[in-house]
Amino acid sequence: MSTLSAETGPEDANNQSFWMPGNYQQTVKRTEDAFQACNDIVACFQERARVERQYAQQLSEWSTKWKPLVDASPLYGSLLQAWQCFLSSADRFSSLHSSICRALVSEDGDRIRTWQKETFHKKIFGGFKESQDFETGFSRAQKPWAKRLKKLEKAKSAFHKACRKEHMAREREAHAQGNPDIAIEKQRKIQEETELAHQETEKVRARYEKVLEEVTRYAPRYMEEMESIFDQSQEEERKRISFLKQAFLSIHRHLDVTNNESVKAVYNELHNTLMSISEQEDLRWWKNTHGPGMPTDWPQFQEWTPDKKHKKGKKEVEQKAVVMERSLMIGGVRVRALYDYVGQETDELSFKAGKLPLFIWCVLSYYFNVLS
Repeated sequence: MSTLSAETGPEDANNQSFWMPGNYQQTVKRTEDAFQACNDIVACFQERARVERQYAQQLSEWSTKWKPLVDASPLYGSLLQAWQCFLSSADRFSSLHSSICRALVSEDGDRIRTWQKETFHKKIFGGFKESQDFETGFSRAQKPWAKRLKKLEKAKSAFHKACRKEHMAREREAHAQGNPDIAIEKQRKIQEETELAHQETEKVRARYEKVLEEVTRYAPRYMEEMESIFDQSQEEERKRISFLKQAFLSIHRHLDVTNNESVKAVYNELHNTLMSISEQEDLRWWKNTHGPGMPTDWPQFQEWTPDKKHKKGKKEVEQKAVVMERSLMIGGVRVRALYDYVGQETDELSFKAGKLPLFIWCVLSYYFNVLS
């Protein structure tokens, strides 16, 4: 238990000590401040979550923008793979930071909100039950003490007033002594006033000392009751500090990418890809793909052989025409009659829509065979 000893500082001298009436309010207010601090913590890391989400989006946009450009770049081989690995790593980091965003909001934020709801119980007309309980406890413990302090202050004021009165009487007595202008009777009256003032001072001193003794005697009980309530407040604050410590550690675990195994794997893969860049392999690939290492058919002497020709029967020609009718394309356009036509002259052919005369198909077939 604490003691009201000589360990007093400037605040005690200015009535700022915890033990003085009403100065427990800071401890009571600490409960409401803790509730607001939880709101600020949630808001703070929700904003950090937005930063993570924006960073993840920017990484994804950067990778999407550059992927086709990198794929079409003049680089090749292991050097191209290394460049592409930077983009694939960015996609993986984008997913990682998106998961950090979700963890900060849905895991850490919700955890603090749930604890806050379970720890702080709002009253209908404002404030919290916990702070009201502490306010009531401190007020009850301090009420008798405040009453005694008020009585002590009154006794002290009376004593100091009596001392001033006695001091003034003694000054008048000293001034009157040996002064021939003041009559003997007047001097004797002044001496009597001084004596009465002294007696009054002693009487008030005794009352002051008695009240002070009562206050001093009551102080241990007062301190015990106040410390009991204060310890309850401290225990609640200890729980709050312990919880928020774990909450901060959880946030740190989510934000600390240096210890994230996925991050280590991405960077290890990227580093291994960069280290696998091989000048010799890339140069060998280029030589074999675009240089002297490419296979080729060198010119050789070739004998002339006549083309073999044979006459096609009418049936074979008709079959060929049917096939061509189904599949022949001229200039990329399928050839068919668009409408019925009856020849007007002796050298004109007649045909129906969707078909062409066999003669035309035969001519086309001949040129088709020649060209092929």
